[in-house]
Parts: sequence; structure tokens; C-alpha cells
Amino acid sequence: MQRRQSSRSPKQPLQVHHKNQTDLSICKKGGTTDSEKSTQNHPSPSNQKNDSKQDSLEQALSYFEKVQDHISLKKNSVLQKHLTTVESIALQRGLPPEGFGVLLNVALSGKLADTVNTRLLKTLVPASVIPETSVVSSVSWLCVSKCSGNIQLLFLRWLITVFDFIDHKEQLHALYGFFFSFLQDEKMCPYVCHLLYLLTRKESVKPFRIRRLLDLQAKMGMQAHLQALLSLYKLFCPELVTITLPGKMKTYFKNSEGPWKAAINTVRRRNQGNFLVSQPLFLGTAQPQSRKRKWNTQLVIPASSTNKNNLEEDRKKNCVDLYSTNKVFPVEQLQNFSQLLQNIHHLEFPSQMGSVLTNPLLLHYMNCVKDESVYLRLYYWIGQTLQEECSWCVADNNQYEEEFKDFLETVYKTESFLQEGFSSCEEFLYKSLPLWDGFCCRSQILRLVSWIPLSSFSEMKSHLYDPLAQLFFTSSLYFKCSVLESLKELLQNWLNWHVIHLDLESASQVHSLNTTLSGLVNMVAELIHFVGWISTVALRLENNTTFLLYFILNFYETVCDMYLRYNLPLLIMPPAGVFYPALLSMDSVSLNQLCYIMYRYRTNLVAAKENELSKKKILQFKFSSQTYQEYNQYIIAMVGCLWTSSAFQKDIHPQGLRMDDELLKKTTVKEFKTSFNIVYHPAMMGYAVLFLQQACPYDTTFNFSLIKGKKWNWYLEYLYAQGLKGLKVFIESSINRVSQASHSKAENMQV
Repeated sequence: MQRRQSSRSPKQPLQVHHKNQTDLSICKKGGTTDSEKSTQNHPSPSNQKNDSKQDSLEQALSYFEKVQDHISLKKNSVLQKHLTTVESIALQRGLPPEGFGVLLNVALSGKLADTVNTRLLKTLVPASVIPETSVVSSVSWLCVSKCSGNIQLLFLRWLITVFDFIDHKEQLHALYGFFFSFLQDEKMCPYVCHLLYLLTRKESVKPFRIRRLLDLQAKMGMQAHLQALLSLYKLFCPELVTITLPGKMKTYFKNSEGPWKAAINTVRRRNQGNFLVSQPLFLGTAQPQSRKRKWNTQLVIPASSTNKNNLEEDRKKNCVDLYSTNKVFPVEQLQNFSQLLQNIHHLEFPSQMGSVLTNPLLLHYMNCVKDESVYLRLYYWIGQTLQEECSWCVADNNQYEEEFKDFLETVYKTESFLQEGFSSCEEFLYKSLPLWDGFCCRSQILRLVSWIPLSSFSEMKSHLYDPLAQLFFTSSLYFKCSVLESLKELLQNWLNWHVIHLDLESASQVHSLNTTLSGLVNMVAELIHFVGWISTVALRLENNTTFLLYFILNFYETVCDMYLRYNLPLLIMPPAGVFYPALLSMDSVSLNQLCYIMYRYRTNLVAAKENELSKKKILQFKFSSQTYQEYNQYIIAMVGCLWTSSAFQKDIHPQGLRMDDELLKKTTVKEFKTSFNIVYHPAMMGYAVLFLQQACPYDTTFNFSLIKGKKWNWYLEYLYAQGLKGLKVFIESSINRVSQASHSKAENMQV
């Protein structure tokens, strides 16, 4: 079945896909299968209905193509009939590519009343793709002002909505200056800016266009759509746009989707449920497509219409011809990494940016080339999709939660692959978290949180920390642990970013103030303080459960090593509400974790102090005396508990363990002073029992007082052999007596 070559040849059949057109290759060769013969001899009622609809659509398009004079809708039953036919078929299964040229020409030519033209434009729902030639032909009607301003406005809104369905963009790019001239119309200006934002390339940025936008901004004020276009121009040519613009991406454009977006989704779901409508668009996809919404249907690279007719010829060509530098290399022919390397400067990205998310080769290209226009297109597409399809932000969208999960998972994997967060995802999180119930897509949302890029604290506090804290305190233990794990990964991603960007010569060369060293230090400090606060409250709410404490200490394992491992001049001690529950924990894993953390704090603080003393010039960042003071207080408490049995007398922390002897005697505990040393500590008592069973097998009284002298050293070696490495490095680094004695093991020790 051949495609219709011209909208002005009504006798040729239209290309309309339905079930009985699956084996098109057989039909083209002239062969028929037995099932086809049976179908031809005994057509089913559904096939007859489809044929009837196809005939009706052809008749309607033929009628609109021949319209010459101004016709009134009320007095013409034929017009009413054909208009209803087009509306019905378009909303049920979408229009074939050949129908757009006819309907666009008649709607923009002014031959019919605005009410009819409006209805026609609202029926332009694509079943597959929209030919670029049809769009360019319709744009030419705007030059002669045959249609009203409202129709022109509606046409621009439609063009923005279906932009990704247009099979080519080259001729549209050639009309950039024409669209730019419409900026002078105040009503059309927001939508023209939106369209130009989608079309802009680096070569589109010209000094006279920048001057024109600045003049419009002076006339209209700081309009979001003008700022969007200026920001894009400044990104491509920062030397031409010298004014200061908001660095934070926001929602620049009004919603221009009108009635089409919902209709497109409905048509796509219906068509995919019955037959793979867009099968000719995807190369090498003979298998049925999964029943997914538009983000998943756009995750396959579409072939451009000029290439798909010659696909077999292209496959037969010599490899040298495939890699020719004289033409653009289409991404749908990109099969392996060697092809990517040979054609990396000749790739033409697909119109549907969603296809980039699942293509490792294109993601490698984005990582290597760092083409800002590609990132902008991807951010824009992701942001629009997240905004439209969020299952708890959009009414009646809960039935697609599983598909939305898949999409969020794909976005997260893309961020992980590129090792950077998307600003469009950040915006989505900031807008949706206040509405989130903490249950829907939990894993995916928290993973996206871990890739939020650096931004100002005021934004993160109001948009991330505050709504997250409300959910954190009112949700289950497992949700609390998931949030802590996500925030730990967020901290690690920020620190990794810092390590990667250490080669920047000076902070002044960084475009955003948020990415300077001082900005990073402030943002990391605020994140650590936030986690310390919610951890303290959570431990009280959950009765200091070991499971929660494990995730909290995992976070501080990253914090305690920021100076040496990530070269960040910042160390923040855990709050007392975290330190003391860990010190008095009944679980040896938590105590061992705390010992290792305090050992790493000591190592980092000593290195920082030595570095500070060795530098002749004044350093920009110094650890505050409060950090050293808090560390010393915690060390006194730990040594007093685990070693000297003097925590109740010498702990000087305001929230510490210091208590009067009179009060301790009222507890009726006989040996209260030694209650928390490495023998009597609740987390260590099990090890002490096992040690006595091996060291003194004939003593069944479990007399812990026997662990002293040589047995004390043997006991330490026993603990180290049980895998308590954190306890080992803490004792050897913080207690002088043992740091010397532990290196000389007692001879003839039999434990």
C-alpha cells in the first residue's frame, strides 16, 4: 500500500492502519496467504466497519480539499456530516499522515468560518507522524493573513503540542526568522517564544534577535517566556547576551496543549491495544510493542521518513558509504560503539528525545560531546512528561502508576549513567513532594532525590527538607530508613561532583554561585544538619531501634571522611541524640560502627590541624573550634565508658552521662562504674561470656572480674578476631597504653 504523494490527488487511497493490514510485505509482493484469502472471501464485521470508516474519511478529506467558497455550517448538512466524520475518526484512532495537509490548508485558508476552523484544528490528532511538508505548507497561509488571530494562535498551540510527532525539522528550522517576526504580537508572543525555544540552535542566535528580545523585555517587563529564550541564547552565546538572567530553571511557558494531549494519549492507548500503529516508524522492531503510554512509546528511536523508504538500500550499502562525512548520520542506524566513534560529529539526534534514555550509545555521546542543546531538549522533554503524567498530581491518572514507575526508573538510570542530576527532575520533585503520600512510587522518588543537583538552601529547605520531614516523622520505620539511605547517596553524589570539578582554576570561572566551594560547603553542611535533626527525632520515635541506627551511622561514615576522601574542608560531628544512643546500644554492630566513625573523625581532624599549621598563608576554610571541642567531649565519654570506667564522673558533654554518685547508688547496681566498659557493656557481654568459656573452661560462674591483666589483652585480641575492626582502630588510636601493648601479643596464648 503506497503512501499518498500529494494532498491534491484525492483518488489515491489513504494510509490507514488496522488489523487486517499486518502482512504488508506479502501484499506488496503480490502474494496472499490462506488466511488473507479467507478474510477477503468472508470479511468480518470489524473489517467491514474499518473499511467503511476509511471510505468515509477519504470522502471527507476529498470534500475539504475541494472547498472553494465560504460555507456556513448551519445551512450545509454535507459540511456537518464530513466535519463530524473527521472528528469521530480523529478522536478514535487518530489521523493518518496524509490527512494533515488537507485539513491544515482548509483551516488556515479562511474559506470556512472560525467555528469550523477551530473544530478542524482540534481534530488534528496524529496516529503516527505528521509530515513536515504539511506543516510548512500550512505556515505559508500565515503570510497572507487569511485566517483570524485566534486561529493563528490555536495553530501555534497545536504545533507546540505535536512538535515531537513531526517527522523532520530542517524546513521548520529554515522558517525560524519567520516565526521570530511574530514576537511583536503580544497575544502570540508567549507561544512563539515556546516554539522558538524548541527550534533554537546555536546558529539561530544572532545579535539583532538578542536586541529585539531585550527591546520586548523593556516594553513588556520581565516576562517568563522572554527570559526562557534569552537564557537559551545566553547558553549558546554567552558573549552576546551580557545581561544577568535568573540561573534557576523554572516553568517558563504556559500550558499550550489544549485538547490534543489527552486525545493523543487516548488514541495511542487504543491503537496499541489493537494493532501497532507506529510499526513503520521503528527500525528493527518487528515484535509487538508493549502497552505503554507515550513516554515508553517514545523510548524507541524513530526513523525519519526519508530514510525508512530506503532502509533496505541503506543496509546494502558499503560501510564506507555509511560512515560518509558528507552527510548526517541518522541515529537509527547506529548499532555499535565503533560507529559512534566514527560518526560522533555527524549524528542527528531523534525528534523524540525519550528514545535517548534507553540508548547507551546516545548516552555515551551526551557524556563525550556535552552538547548543551541536547541536554536542554532532554530536560524539557523529561520536565513536560513528569508534569503531565505524575500519578498523584494529575487527576484520574492512578491507573498508570506502574507505567509511571517504569518511566521514573528509566530517568534514574539515565542520571546514574551520566553521573549528574537533571534540573527538570529537581523541579518535578519540588512541585510534587508536598502532594506525595510517601507510598506511591516510593523507591523511584527517593532514588531521584539522591540526584538532586546543588542549589540554594532556601529552595531546598522549603521544597525538599520541609515536605520530606513531614513524611519522615509520620511514616513507618522502613520509610525512615529509605529516606536516610537516599540522603546518604545525595551527599555522596555532591561530594563526587566536587572531586570531579577540583580541576577548576578558580571559583570565579564557575557559572553558578551554587557550585563554588563556599556554596558547596554551605549546602553540604545544611544537609548534614538536617539529617542529624531528623535522625535524633526518629530515634526517639522508634525507641532507638538498631535497624534505624544502622542507616544513621552509615550516613555519618561518609560525613566523617569528607576532608581526606573528598578534599572538602568540612567536618560536622553527629548530634548527641545520635552519638549517645549508638554508644549505649545493645548491638555490637552499632558500637563497632561508632568506634570506626570516631577513628575516622580523629584521622581527618589531625590531618586538618597539621595542614592548617603547615600553611603559611591564611586558609579560606578552617574547622571551627566547636568541632574540635565536640570531638574531645565525645572521646572523653567513649574512653570513660569502654576503657577507664569513668564516664559517669568525667563526661563533660551537656547531654552526656555525668551523674552524681548518690544518684547512681539509688539504682542499686553494684558495679555501676564498670557498667559500660568493653567487658560489661550490654553490646559486648556476649563476647565476654564466649571468651570465658574458652579461656577458663572449668569456671562455670562466668566471673567477669577474671578478665584482667594478661586476660584483658587476650580478650582484646579475641574481640579483634571476631571482626570488630572499628573497635580495634579506635582503641589503638585513642588509648596510648593499648596502642603500644597490642602490638606485642602475649606468648603461648591459648584462647
